[in-house]
Amino acid sequence: MTGTSGERGARPQLFDYDAELRRYNEHFRAAARVGRHDRVLDIGCGTGQTTRDAARAAVAGSALGVDISAPMLERARQLADDQGLSNATYHQADAQVHGFEPTYFDVCVSRFGTMFFADPVAAFTNIGRALRPSGRLVLLVWQDRDRNEWASAIRESLTTAPAPPASAPSSAPNAFSLADPTLTEDILTTAGFADVTFTDVHEPVYYGPDTATALDSVLRLLKFQDLLAGLDTTTADQARTRLHTTLAAHDTGNGVHFDSRAWIVTARRA
Repeated sequence: MTGTSGERGARPQLFDYDAELRRYNEHFRAAARVGRHDRVLDIGCGTGQTTRDAARAAVAGSALGVDISAPMLERARQLADDQGLSNATYHQADAQVHGFEPTYFDVCVSRFGTMFFADPVAAFTNIGRALRPSGRLVLLVWQDRDRNEWASAIRESLTTAPAPPASAPSSAPNAFSLADPTLTEDILTTAGFADVTFTDVHEPVYYGPDTATALDSVLRLLKFQDLLAGLDTTTADQARTRLHTTLAAHDTGNGVHFDSRAWIVTARRA
């Protein structure tokens, strides 16, 4: 479940994941190692930055981005058209169950788009069927909540309710459901993948050039909107004030940044 709206002309109602994750994207693009002739599947592509990156690398191949969000895919198609990327296409689908063409893709990538599967073993098994034998899987997933300041600091400013366990089991999907390497390796192995590796990536996430912009940006994130939804007006206003204070404390003068940590997970279809 990602979405990326960080390119010129993006609709204001879409959260700017591209800007938030810009430090991560270079690591992810290098790890994907998309080849000139590769056929690439991008899971949870959002507004499609990673799909377009793959399409630019696969100049004699193709890149297909799938996501469940129609507004994000509309934006993705517009950006691909604007940039003349005829080998980048998008499809609205749930990757957990969608009937992909068997053994068609050389590489499957996903930038923070695979943590919310209701049944991760079934989902990755389905994705694996779409890969050719020895086809590669490259994922970017968050490490534990306590290694991601953005999750703890922002949540604590908005609510006094305790956070869920740092690494929830696969039966309770959330942003950190693939944070445990042992659990994630077991999921992927059971789903038919081999040679699973984890690479630590430690970069800040970015929410805007100043505190006011960051406040507006963060409040577009559904998971934080949900924390405010059940509050009365006074309590919600107090929570927004605390959030403003938290964001101001992270304003470096060169943007509002929070510490974060992720894994690049690679595997191949066995």
